[in-house]
Amino acid sequence: MKRTALTILTAGAFATIAFDTFGQSLSPLFGYAKLAPVGLAGATLKSVFGASPSGAAHLLHVLTGLVFYVVGYYAVARPLQRAVLPQLPWVITATVYGAALWVFALYGMAHLVAGMKPFLGFTGITWVALWGHILYALVAAAILEVRGEVMDLPRRRIAAAA
Repeated sequence: MKRTALTILTAGAFATIAFDTFGQSLSPLFGYAKLAPVGLAGATLKSVFGASPSGAAHLLHVLTGLVFYVVGYYAVARPLQRAVLPQLPWVITATVYGAALWVFALYGMAHLVAGMKPFLGFTGITWVALWGHILYALVAAAILEVRGEVMDLPRRRIAAAA
């Protein structure tokens, strides 16, 4: 259990670093949009609680990347994929999971919760966010896979009718 928790935190840390480096440094360096995940977190907090205290948006961004998104892959996406399509490579699962995180962030949180345009109006930031979330998921999944941290869903035998 301690090893799994440490692996999840490590995967989240490296994945968040990759996401932020890509979205806030490399993307603008190459002339593309700059991601503002802390701004989105602040808008979400303000929408839900009516305020976004100083530092709270940064904390939400870090906790989401460090723990919540990794746990989603570890405890939901990968076990479901292994139960339904066990032959599918984890790289495909991680890529699809990254796209699902993108939908969650840019439609669920930005639009439904914070009241922004769906997918931020499909501007340049939309596509940088897509690649950033896929990169995040690939880095997190790679660390989990290399460390052998794969959760299996319990399987029940279904008795055949006699």
